Amino acid sequence: MIQTVTDQNYDATISSGKVLIDFWASWCGPCKMLASTIDEVAKEFGDLTIGKIDVDEFPELASKHGVMSIPTLLYIKDGEIKDTSIGVVSKNVILNKLKALD
Repeated sequence: MIQTVTDQNYDATISSGKVLIDFWASWCGPCKMLASTIDEVAKEFGDLTIGKIDVDEFPELASKHGVMSIPTLLYIKDGEIKDTSIGVVSKNVILNKLKALD
């Protein structure tokens, strides 16, 4: 399930289970390229929460996590950030990082 994450639902979104957070912006070409991959991952992982954070709308969340480049993905398990990836990465990279959360 892909959902929009805001500063108001961020803590609740990441608090339990496996979560993939995508920091993106509407003007970002690489973010658009990665979006289709994220959609594919969402279909394969039923137990995964995917949250998208627009860095233009919520710059404080990006700043809180030191996001300097987008797209940036955070791989979270039960509220704890376990890994990150920056830039466009392959589906296999994402899948392997998610599997490592188990």
